[in-house]
Order: sequence, then structure tokens, then C-alpha cells
Amino acid sequence: MDYNQIFRDRTKRFAVEIIKSLSDIPYSDAVSIIRKQIIRSATSVSSNYRAVCRARSDKEKFAKICIVVEEIDETQHWLEIIEELQYVEQNKLEPLKSECEELVKVMTTYKYKLSKI
Repeated sequence: MDYNQIFRDRTKRFAVEIIKSLSDIPYSDAVSIIRKQIIRSATSVSSNYRAVCRARSDKEKFAKICIVVEEIDETQHWLEIIEELQYVEQNKLEPLKSECEELVKVMTTYKYKLSKI
């Protein structure tokens, strides 16, 4: 089983779902800032995870996974804010929060394992 491919696909799919879910929110200055930040962090997770898979050394891989963990944590933060502000219906938000939580756990574990190399 190619876990790198599985998580490349998962992180990309997650970023796409974030973009789709937020595109329907009516414009306001606050929404614009939040939308920009969460889209930036979610897409960063995906692009940096791809970089992890192509790293040329363990040090480079560790540096990139650190970015992935930071960005998925930030994405989780923005999802919490979106939830508190009730910008997205709960039934649409719950799958995003669940996937984000799983990605936080997986990427944090991966980072920990790489730190032991």
C-alpha cells in the first residue's frame, strides 16, 4: 500500500473540499479574511505534503512535515472559528472537521516518527 499516494490524494481532496465549502458564503470583510486564510493553510498542507514525498533527505523531509503539521493545525483553528461564527451549516462543516482532525493526528504522528530518525 502506497501511503504517500493515499495522503497526497487525501490532503488534496481536503483542500478542494475546503474551497468548495467556503465558496457559497456571502462576501463580507471578515469572511474574506477567514476564507483567504483557511484556503491558504489547507492548500499549503497539500502542497507541502507533496514536498515531503519528494524530499531528498531525512532532514528535508522532517522540515517539510513540520510545515504540514503547522498548516493543518492552523486549518483546524480556522474551522473552529467558522463553526463559532456559524458561517457554514453544521452538516457541511462536520466532515471537514473530522477529516482535519484525522489529518492532524496522522501528520503529528509522522512528524514524531521522523524526529526519531
